[in-house]
Amino acid sequence: MGKLSPDRKSKLFGCLMVAPALLFLICFIVYPLIYNVYISLHDVKAGNLLTGERPFVGLENYVSVFKGRYLLNSIKVTLLFTLGCILVQFPLGFFLAIVYTKKAKPLKKISGLLLIAYIMPVTVTGIVFKFFFLSTGVLNSMLSSLGLIKENIEWLSSTNLALFSVTLTNIWTGIAFNMILLQSGLINIPQELYESSMIDGANSIQQFFKITLPLMKNSIYMVLILGFIYTFRNFELIYVMTSGGPNNATELLSIYSYRRSFMEFNFGEGAAIAIVMLMILLVFGVMYMRILRKEDN
Repeated sequence: MGKLSPDRKSKLFGCLMVAPALLFLICFIVYPLIYNVYISLHDVKAGNLLTGERPFVGLENYVSVFKGRYLLNSIKVTLLFTLGCILVQFPLGFFLAIVYTKKAKPLKKISGLLLIAYIMPVTVTGIVFKFFFLSTGVLNSMLSSLGLIKENIEWLSSTNLALFSVTLTNIWTGIAFNMILLQSGLINIPQELYESSMIDGANSIQQFFKITLPLMKNSIYMVLILGFIYTFRNFELIYVMTSGGPNNATELLSIYSYRRSFMEFNFGEGAAIAIVMLMILLVFGVMYMRILRKEDN
């Protein structure tokens, strides 16, 4: 064999560098996705999982899921949880991103503490807040000492309060995510625009609506879509805190899929629910890619 040309060496080196990531992608994303679609089209249950007998049933699992009484409840709970989180954590994250950018020292300490939520593993956060919301936990003790309640509130055991409690927890974990991404967009805005507007007599509010928001439009869309995707597919936090209870009050689509697959051992329907969730997220994923392409152009 002759010597490789510099161009071929460069291409070969590039392929070798990409190979581990490509192998990881195939093994842990592409193959599980294809296998999940396969399972959703077959009758796979605990009884026939080990025998290898998996009759093809077509769309029967999907029909069964849509006819069931839990899917609509899970979609409703997932949307309430997702929108509730985004509507609070996005404005707070935006505010703190501006604080960081403007270098307001008194508030920077507060926003710095929120980075703990971003660094801390979700399961640890769930365990901490589960003890925080217990009937004998820190929150009830604080409210009782202040004289605001006479009896302990069942934050995680009440069907009316469980979703509120887990939503509040996820808001705390998501503020830093929004803050970091929005801050990167704010940094790219030329400071000369603000200086020129100040010379023209514009105040902070006018600068925000006339300069910051228009120039941050694409960044805002990206953060909102990413926030929706990450919140919509949430699993660990809910599973640790409530496991979807009480009475399915916090059963997101991810929890519902897990319950059908690994607690009731109907893997076909569990896979079908996962595909339904994937289709919903795929719409927002396409929107995200279009915004990225538009920003690059």
